[in-house]
Amino acid sequence: MSPRLAVLATLAAALLAACAGPAPRPAARPLPDGAHLDVAILETTDIHSNILSYDYYKQKDDSTLGFERTATLIRRARAEFPNSFLFDSGDTIQGSVLADYQALAKPVGCGEELAVYRAMDALGYDGGTAGNHEFNYGLPFLSQVTGTPMNVDGGHSDRCAGPHYPLVLSNVFSARDGQPIFKPWRVVEKQVEAYTPDGSKLSVPLRIGIIGFTPPPIMQWDKQRLEGKVSVSGVVEAAQKYLPELQAQHPDLIVAIVHGGLDTAPYTPEMENAGWYLAGVPGIDVMLLGHSHTEFPGPHYENMQAVDAKRGYVRGVPAVMGGFFGKDLGVVRVALDRQHGRWVVDKVQTHSEVRPICAKPDTAAKGAKPDCVPPDAQIAALVAPVHAAAVAYVNTPIGSSALRMSSYFADEGNMTALGAVNAAQMDYVRNELPRVHPELANLPVLAAASAFRTGFGGPEDYTDVPAGPLTLRSAADLYFYPNTLSAVKIDGDGLKAWLEKSAERFNRIDPRKPGEQALINTHFVGYNFDQIQGDIAYTIDLTQPAGQRITALTSHGKPVAPQQGFVVVTNNYRANGGGHFPGLDGSSVVLAAPDGTREILADWLRQHEHIGAAELPPASWHFAPLKTAGPIVFTGASDKLDVARAAGLTHIRLLRDNGDGTSTYAIDLAP
Repeated sequence: MSPRLAVLATLAAALLAACAGPAPRPAARPLPDGAHLDVAILETTDIHSNILSYDYYKQKDDSTLGFERTATLIRRARAEFPNSFLFDSGDTIQGSVLADYQALAKPVGCGEELAVYRAMDALGYDGGTAGNHEFNYGLPFLSQVTGTPMNVDGGHSDRCAGPHYPLVLSNVFSARDGQPIFKPWRVVEKQVEAYTPDGSKLSVPLRIGIIGFTPPPIMQWDKQRLEGKVSVSGVVEAAQKYLPELQAQHPDLIVAIVHGGLDTAPYTPEMENAGWYLAGVPGIDVMLLGHSHTEFPGPHYENMQAVDAKRGYVRGVPAVMGGFFGKDLGVVRVALDRQHGRWVVDKVQTHSEVRPICAKPDTAAKGAKPDCVPPDAQIAALVAPVHAAAVAYVNTPIGSSALRMSSYFADEGNMTALGAVNAAQMDYVRNELPRVHPELANLPVLAAASAFRTGFGGPEDYTDVPAGPLTLRSAADLYFYPNTLSAVKIDGDGLKAWLEKSAERFNRIDPRKPGEQALINTHFVGYNFDQIQGDIAYTIDLTQPAGQRITALTSHGKPVAPQQGFVVVTNNYRANGGGHFPGLDGSSVVLAAPDGTREILADWLRQHEHIGAAELPPASWHFAPLKTAGPIVFTGASDKLDVARAAGLTHIRLLRDNGDGTSTYAIDLAP
C-alpha cells in the first residue's frame, strides 16, 4: 500500500470509530451476594438561615448555634464515613435578621445566590426539600432564590441563581396546571466503597432516590400568599402517588425527606407532623424529619408507639431529626448487604444519632462556657459582606424607650415585650376597620400576641430590649417571625375558648402536694401562649383542668357575655388555624393586611418616638390566688431576678442556679 493510501485508510478508520461512538467500557466486576456497604446519610434541618454563630438581636457571638459549626460536624462525619450523602429537610431560607434583610430590606437579584445557599454549597449537599417557612416570603421569591421556574402567579420563568443541589417536593401543586412546583423526586448517584465477602474493596455506584414533603397546613399558615395559586395534598397521599414512579428508576435506596415530625393522632391529609404515618408507606428505606425543633432519636419520643427512640426507628424505618438553628447534625448509619442482586438494609447494624455542636448541659462542667466545636472558617468568609450589611440595617434608629421590654418572665405576667406588639396591632386595625368593615367599627378591638422567645433554644433565647434607643433590631427582637397581620371577628364564647387554649401553657397545680410542682407545660410551646390585651381582664386558675381555667373575664369592667362581639388582632398563622385554636380556621378573618406585623410594629415605634408605660396597654391577666404546700417552680435564664422585680413581679424568688445558664425560680401565688 502506498503511503498516501495508508494515510487515507487510517483516516477512514478513525472516522468510522468516531461515528460508532466511544469504545465500550470493560464490564464492571459484578457484585456478588454477601457483599457489604456502609453509608452515612447526613441531615440538617430547620437552619432558618442561622449561618453564623451570631445573635443579631443581642449583637454578639453565640457559639451554641450556627451552620458554620454544623459544617465542622459535617466535615468530621465525612472523614469518619468514606461513603456519605448530605441532605437538608427544609426551613432553610427564613428565620434570621440576615434572611429578612435579603428577602425584605434589600431583596437579592435573579443572579445573586442567597447567602444560606452559598454556605451550604460549600459543603456540597446532595439534595433537600422545602419546609413551611420557605413559603413565608411568597412564591415569586421562592421561585427565584431556589432557581426553580414555577408556573404559578408571580413565578419566575427564568432560572435564577439557586442552590447547587436538587430540591424535591411532592405535595405542593400549581393551581394553573396541577403539576408539582418542584420535582417530586430525584435520583442522586455517587461512587462508594463496598466490600466483597472475601474482603476485597470495590468502587461501585450507589443510586439514592429522594422524595420530599412539606406540612399541608401551609395553606392555612400562608393563606394570603398561597390561596388560589397552589394546592397541597397529604404527605401519605403524595408518597403513594409518586413512590411508584421513583421505584421504577430502580434506586438502591429511597430516602424520604419530610419537613415534619412524629404524631400518632388519627391521620388526616392536613396532618402537620405526619412522619409516623409516612413510615408506614412501603418502599421508604430511610426517613429524614424536621419542623418540630426537637431531636430524634431522643427522649421526647420514648413512649411513642412503634418508635425506638434510642436507635432511631419509626415503625421499622431508620429515621433522624437533627435539631434546629444549626445546633445539630443528624446521622443515619446505614448498613447494606447484597442479597439476590440488590442492596438490602441490615437493620441490626443500622441506627441513627443526633450529633450536637455543643456538649449537652449534663455533660458540661457546671458553670463552664459551652463546649462547642469550632466554626468552619470558610463559611464566614462566604457571607461576610451580607452579614455586615444586615448588622448595619438592623441598627437603623427608630425611637427610644423608657422601659426594658423582655420575655424573661412573659409566662409569669410580665407583658412589656408583648404590650408594644399589641398596641401597634390595635392601632393599625382601629385605623383600617372603618374603611374595610364600617359595620364592625364599633366593636371592641383587642390584640393577641405571644412571646416567641421563652428559652426553648437555650438560656440566650429570650427577647430583651433594654431601655434607651430603639432600632430596627429592637422591632425584630420584639417580633421574631415575618407574619402578616390579620383580624378576626369572634364572640364572647370564642374569646374564652381562645384564652382557655392559651392557658394550656400551664400545668394543673395541686395545692396539697408538698413537693415542687412545675408551672410550665413543656409540651405546649411558648408561641401558642397568646396573651390578649385591650379593654379586657381575666384570671387564670391553675387548680382547674385545661378548658376550665379562665375566670373573671371582663370587658370594660363588665362580665363578657357569650354572644358579645369582638375584633381580635393576631397574625396570619393564628388566624388561619396555626396552633389548632378553637374557632380559628380562616373563616372568621375580617381583615388580612398585606403588611408584616414586624413592619407595623416598627412604624408604630417610629410614630411614638418615645415609649413609656402610658403608651402600652395595661397587663390584662393574673393568676388566681393560690396557697400551696410546696413551691410552684419554673426554669428561666440565670441572674434575671432584677428584671422580675422591675416589672413588679415581687412574688418571684430564686431557688437555685442550675449551672448551665439557667436558674430555677419559684412563684408565690398565696393571697
